Amino acid sequence: MASEQIVPATHIVTAPHVLAPPPPADRCFETTRPIRTADVDSAYRLRLDGIARYLQDIGSDNLAAFGFDDTDPLWIVRRTVIDVLRPAVWPDRIRLRRWCAAHSTRWSAMRVQVTGDEGALIETEGFWINIGTETGMPARISDGLLESLASTTDEHRLRWKPWLPTTAPAEDDQEDDATPDRTFHLRTTDIDPFNHVNNATYWHAVEECLADRPDLHEAPYRAVVEHLSPIFARDHVHLRTRSDDTSLSVWFLVEGEVRAVARIETL
Repeated sequence: MASEQIVPATHIVTAPHVLAPPPPADRCFETTRPIRTADVDSAYRLRLDGIARYLQDIGSDNLAAFGFDDTDPLWIVRRTVIDVLRPAVWPDRIRLRRWCAAHSTRWSAMRVQVTGDEGALIETEGFWINIGTETGMPARISDGLLESLASTTDEHRLRWKPWLPTTAPAEDDQEDDATPDRTFHLRTTDIDPFNHVNNATYWHAVEECLADRPDLHEAPYRAVVEHLSPIFARDHVHLRTRSDDTSLSVWFLVEGEVRAVARIETL
């Protein structure tokens, strides 16, 4: 997904990471939307893949509202963090507030706070990489957008640091009652303009695995997806899961190579 070297992670450090609080409301980009029935489960809960799509949408809307959709139109996400503190439920209407929590010259940590008329509270953070339209590689953010990002943070030297283990456990390294690897079938509609699997599709897989652990949907909980390298159209994807009393980890494997990692844990 990005050109910099992946630094192996030896242990999980998700929960200790505290997301940055919001700045004054007038320094954020804000929008509202209704929860759609296509984004909820049978209990009317807004699913994680629905949240991921809303985060992509508000990112595009934010760029367009300030005129940066021409200078900085292409971004890919390296990590998405979703803290469900109070779930959003259809037919609630939600408010999304977006701001920059940290940035460098090529990427930024963008926070989105989701609140609802019925009491929903979901805190999110995305590590987004700016992509050059001609090179298809990480590129310098335009001066105008850098100035805008800096208006909500003093952290201007953001560095990538993985939170999740990049090495999957061996397939036979599991308890007798562990779930075996499962195939995750890709569809044509899962592919984005980069010929990558779209970010929200990874969350479809997470929701599929969470079906075996409905207890982890009980708020508050944290869900994280980290991308190591792209999954492309026609790749054959297998999901390897491991769980304990308070968490579920998922590795996305293509021909034995880990392409992404997810973790869901209680807070």
